[in-house]
Amino acid sequence: MPIKKLSFSRKLILVFFTAIVLGSILLYMPFSLQEGQSISFLTAIFTITSAICVTGLSVIDISKVLSFQGQLILLLFIQLGGLGVMTFSSLFFLLIGKKMSYKERELIKEERNAESSGEIVDFIKKIVIIVLSIEIIGAFFLTLEFLKEFEFTKAIYFGIFHSISAFCNAGFSLFSNNLENYHGSVLMNMTIAYLIILGGIGFSVINSVLMAVRRDVKRFTLTSKVAILVSMFLTFIGMVLFFLLEYKNPTTIGNLTFIDKVLSSFFQSVTTRTAGFNTVPMVALKPATIFMFCILMFIGASPGSTGGGIKTTTIGVIVLYVIGVVQGREHINVFNRRISWDILNRALAILVISIIYVSIITMLVMTIEDGISFEKVAFEVVSAFGTVGLSLGVTSDLSPLSQILIIVTMFIGRLGPMTFALALGEKKIKQSLRYPKENILVG
Repeated sequence: MPIKKLSFSRKLILVFFTAIVLGSILLYMPFSLQEGQSISFLTAIFTITSAICVTGLSVIDISKVLSFQGQLILLLFIQLGGLGVMTFSSLFFLLIGKKMSYKERELIKEERNAESSGEIVDFIKKIVIIVLSIEIIGAFFLTLEFLKEFEFTKAIYFGIFHSISAFCNAGFSLFSNNLENYHGSVLMNMTIAYLIILGGIGFSVINSVLMAVRRDVKRFTLTSKVAILVSMFLTFIGMVLFFLLEYKNPTTIGNLTFIDKVLSSFFQSVTTRTAGFNTVPMVALKPATIFMFCILMFIGASPGSTGGGIKTTTIGVIVLYVIGVVQGREHINVFNRRISWDILNRALAILVISIIYVSIITMLVMTIEDGISFEKVAFEVVSAFGTVGLSLGVTSDLSPLSQILIIVTMFIGRLGPMTFALALGEKKIKQSLRYPKENILVG
C-alpha cells in the first residue's frame, strides 16, 4: 500500500520505526562507543528504542559503554521522544519556512493525543517554548547540585542530561546506580520530581494552566482537571504506601532519618508512574511494594505527555463509571460535566487491550526466561509498557528473544495500545442491521 494511503495511525508507527532504525545505526557506529567497548546491533536497537520511547531500560551501562558522542545521540533521541517525532520534525520544517499540510497536522494531533488539529502550529510553538524553559530551569538547579562534586563543564553537562532525561520521563542516568547516591539531597530530589511531574502531566494541561493564570480562559478543561486530580491522588497514595511498606526495610529507607524517608517516598511515588529514576535499590523492595509499583507504572502519565501507561484520565473515567454504577447513576458526571459513552468505550478498550497485551508478553518472557521469577518478569514488562524504565536488575540478563519482546512493548507503550489497535483496523464498521437486545448475567 502506498504511504500516502496509509491511515494516520500507521503513518505514525512508520515514522517512529524509521527514527529507531536511524538512531540504532548511529549508536552502533564506533564513534558512539568508548575505546575498547562494543555492542551488538540488537543492543543498539534496544537502547535507542528505550530512548525514543522515553523508557530508560538498558542492557548496558551508558556511563561506561557510550562515548560522549554516543551519550549526545542518546540525549537527542530522548528529546525527540519527549517532544514527539512528528512534533520535532514539524518544528524543523517550520524553522525553514515550510507550511504544514492538513495530513501533517493530523499526524501531530494523533501523536500528541490532541483534541483538534486546527491550532496545531501555535501549539507546537508553545510546546517548544515550554519545554526549553522548564528544562533550562531544571538544568540550572541540577548543575548547582553537581558542582559540589564535579568541575564546572562536567557539572553543566550532567545537569543538562539529567534535566532533559527527567522532563522527558526517560529515566536514563549517567551514574551506574542511577540516583541512589542522592537520596538525601533535597535539591536533587525536588528538582527531578518537578521535572518529572511537569513532563508527565501533559502539554495540554500545562498550556491550560498557563492560560488560566493569564486569564485567557475562565476555567480549566475537563481533561486538565481530571489529569491533575488523578495525578495528585496517585502521587499521594504512592508516597504513603511506599513510606509504610518500606519504613522498616533496612536495605531501602529503614536506616534513613524521618525526613529522608518522606523525601525518598515522595520521589519514588513520582518517578514510578512515568520516569524510572530511583534513589533506593529496586532489588531490595518488598513484594507488596513491587506489586504497588506495577499498578502505578501500568496507569502511567497523563495524555499528551512524555510518559506512557494507560494514562491517568483513562483510569479516572473508568473509576467515575464504576462509582456511577454503584450509585445507580444514568450518566458519568464530573465537575458539572457529562462524559460521553464513546469516551468510556475507548477507556475500557484501552484497559482491556493493555491488560491482555501485558499478560501475554509476561507469559511469553517467563516461558523464554525459565530461571527468572514471575515478579521480576512482570515488573520488567509493565515497566516497559508504561515506558517507566525501573527494573529489578534483570534487563541485561534477558535473552535476545526476550529483548525483542521488550522492545516491541516499549514501542507500543509509547505510542499507545489504541494507536496500534486503530492501525490494525483502519475503518470504523457501521452496522446497518441491529439485532434484538437480550440481557446477560454478569457479576
